[in-house]
Amino acid sequence: MIARVWHGSTKPADADRYVAHLRQNVLPELTAIDGFRGLQLLRRARGDRVDFTVITTWDSLGAICGFAGADSEAAVIAPEAQEILTAYDRRVAHYDVVET
Repeated sequence: MIARVWHGSTKPADADRYVAHLRQNVLPELTAIDGFRGLQLLRRARGDRVDFTVITTWDSLGAICGFAGADSEAAVIAPEAQEILTAYDRRVAHYDVVET
């Protein structure tokens, strides 16, 4: 299993909008992809910003390419999310899941 890890930030007033976007738009898209295993969303308030870490798990790199395309480390950020986020990773990191 592979974990795909991405980070982004919002203004505090927009944090709930980002969570809603993830739940309503991204998660349904991911669940339709063969090989998608799950998602964890981590949230951390830091004064003038809210940081998010999104961890998705996948059966294989091939399954990730079904979502991200040929460049599996390219971040996939919808225009709607880009409007909400104040900063975000353009690249993601992949990790082999050793134990859960």
